[in-house]
Amino acid sequence: MIFTEIKLAGGFIIDIEPISDERGFFARTFCKKEFQQRVLVSEFDQCSVSYNKTKGTLRGMHYQAAPHAETKIVSCIKGAFYDVVLDLRRESNTFKQWVGVELTSGNRRSLYIPEGCAHGFLTLQDNSEVYYQISEFHHPESARGVRWDDPAFGIEWPVKVANVSSRDQSYPFWRVF
Repeated sequence: MIFTEIKLAGGFIIDIEPISDERGFFARTFCKKEFQQRVLVSEFDQCSVSYNKTKGTLRGMHYQAAPHAETKIVSCIKGAFYDVVLDLRRESNTFKQWVGVELTSGNRRSLYIPEGCAHGFLTLQDNSEVYYQISEFHHPESARGVRWDDPAFGIEWPVKVANVSSRDQSYPFWRVF
């Protein structure tokens, strides 16, 4: 696996290193030992999938507050999406900055999202699926979010947002914090 650090402290793009032959290829998508060598979270309590019917579906920006903050690894298993990580760690030198990465079933990239960061994505194709590895069990009382369109962050979404849940639209703007 190839780990490429993103501009947000503690975040990484993870690319596979396929071993190919006439049948296709084989590649690792996770190795506890490699994560531990980089002092990254290597224990994941839950895995989830998000299926999205239409292009332009936005989910986010979500996070879990302490004491149930979570680290995530997200991957695209079908279709394509634009994945965004937003640093909400006040002590971080990248506080309130964001990074967007295109994850597709073709590029087979994953994104490592450290705790304290909000996460969201916008589908770039119909029938797209996101696979999550999550370091913490879901605790509804710790679920939080910020607005995906908050000018305080200036997230630039690459296609028109066509579908957002009422919950995601109801999150407060940053100035409320």
